[in-house]
Amino acid sequence: MRLRLPEERPTEPPTGYKIAHPLLSQDGTRAGFTGVSLGGALPYGVLADASCVYGLRHAAPHRRCDCGFHCVHDRTVAEALLCTAEHRAAMLLEVTVLGRYIRFERGFRYARQRVRTATVGPCACGAVASALADAGWGRPGWYALAPTCAGCLRGRTSVSLAGFARLAGERLRVVAGRAGAVARAGVTESGGEFDVPELAAEAALLQARLDWFQAQLARLGERRDGKGA
Repeated sequence: MRLRLPEERPTEPPTGYKIAHPLLSQDGTRAGFTGVSLGGALPYGVLADASCVYGLRHAAPHRRCDCGFHCVHDRTVAEALLCTAEHRAAMLLEVTVLGRYIRFERGFRYARQRVRTATVGPCACGAVASALADAGWGRPGWYALAPTCAGCLRGRTSVSLAGFARLAGERLRVVAGRAGAVARAGVTESGGEFDVPELAAEAALLQARLDWFQAQLARLGERRDGKGA
């Protein structure tokens, strides 16, 4: 006897939560995400379709496989994952579950998703992040990014929060949480258009880069003066 799972026909797509690391393409023209567990080697965009990570030809999610996107029902459960050392620099994503899905006690495994909101945690120094900078690792063709403030940028490959939202497309909203990470209170938003907080962040980012370039020029000048002497 073959058991069949009960079918659901919701009037609106379900909402779920997950964490992922932000990515910037090597040429700096695209932004995306990479997961933290199964399928983490496969970058995805704001609107994406799942495929079997084992290379099997069945459609994801398959009842007898682990493939498909994963998310949880409860935002606080996803937030708790950000406490682990390896996930401190990850984003909290709010996603719309699309297509076929399998419901579990704590979440969904599903075929398609749209990332609606990405919440960025604080910089490693504890300040509110104004940009996403090279985290020192990545995937082939992609730089992994980590939240950073203007003071800790130090010339690394980076993109502002508003810039990341623009590159990702599909009306993605990027919000920067204060220290304590992902609380909704006191956040600044970065969408497709600039507002005062985004302009201030862009200015701080440019100033940090200018300070770094000036420091490099000063060092070069000192070296030349030393050789001339």
